[in-house]
Amino acid sequence: MLALVATGVLGWYVYDMRGSVAAVREEVAQRLTAGESAVTEYRALGRQQQETIAALQGKLGALEAQVAATEGQAAALETLYQQFSRTREDRVIAEAEYAVAMAVQQLQLAGNAEAALIALQGAEARVAAQDAGQLLPLRRALARDIEMLKAAPQVDVPGIALRLEGLLERTDTLPLAFAGELAAQPSVDTGDGAAAAPAAATPSPMDFIQRIAHEVWHEILALVRIERLDQPEPVLLAPAQSTYLRENLKIRLLTARLALLARDGRTFSADLAQAQTWVGRYFDKRDAKVQETLSELAALAAMPVKVEQPAPVESVAALRLLQARAGEASRNAPPLAIPPAAPPAEVPAKGSAAQQPAGATR
Repeated sequence: MLALVATGVLGWYVYDMRGSVAAVREEVAQRLTAGESAVTEYRALGRQQQETIAALQGKLGALEAQVAATEGQAAALETLYQQFSRTREDRVIAEAEYAVAMAVQQLQLAGNAEAALIALQGAEARVAAQDAGQLLPLRRALARDIEMLKAAPQVDVPGIALRLEGLLERTDTLPLAFAGELAAQPSVDTGDGAAAAPAAATPSPMDFIQRIAHEVWHEILALVRIERLDQPEPVLLAPAQSTYLRENLKIRLLTARLALLARDGRTFSADLAQAQTWVGRYFDKRDAKVQETLSELAALAAMPVKVEQPAPVESVAALRLLQARAGEASRNAPPLAIPPAAPPAEVPAKGSAAQQPAGATR
């Protein structure tokens, strides 16, 4: 009985144990199934995260490449801007140098202070438009040279040329000396004839006697002639010679005007002195036009046509200094190198990004 009871208890216990083991197996199987599904989900999430990380790494590489390319382009643009700035300054310096050279030529060769002043003012305006601090000494030197030229004495070339033009126009109207003498003698004879005309109208014995006495008296006066030795006789000229005289006088005045434009004071004075000599010798000094012409020629001959003008020394020195600095800067400047733009990094595809982590996981 005890054995049967023990066997029954043992059988029940074994049956109970089998039921418990089955329940445990079933629970373990469920848990294993749930773990496998969770692992599968975790693997999928891991793959997605790996794909996301790979995509972000690709984008980060592309951004880094773009940042590097942008930095290189910014450096290249900075270098280009510096070189362009230097090129503009060099162009302004070259234009100022050309203007100063033109001013020096006008002052030294032609003595034309007005043209030199215009050239310097144009250079000063060009430098002022640049508005660069390194060009300030050049602008200051140009301003000083402009003020020095304005303060220097000037020759009124247009006014003197107009006065010479007036003398040229007056040349054809000046009376010759012998023509004035010939015109003065008939005036006396005509006066005697006019006085004798009324007597001839009513002849009488007393008029006849007076006419005979008058003729005798004129014959007696013709035997005596009074001349002044301190005044030369007027030169007799043929009509062709008179024309040549007037043309030569015009040529002298024209050469004097050319000498005025060339600032040749010696030739200017010599031509006017020769013209004054001809006018005083061959033309009637008693005429008002001749006297005015002689006084005008004397006044023009006394005028200086060449005045020493100051040279723009300070502007030339400032230009030389700027050119020396520009040459030194160009020698020390690094060569321009523009880096090529980096190609954008390719973003890996989803499948390839997923395969690589999966292989690594495996």
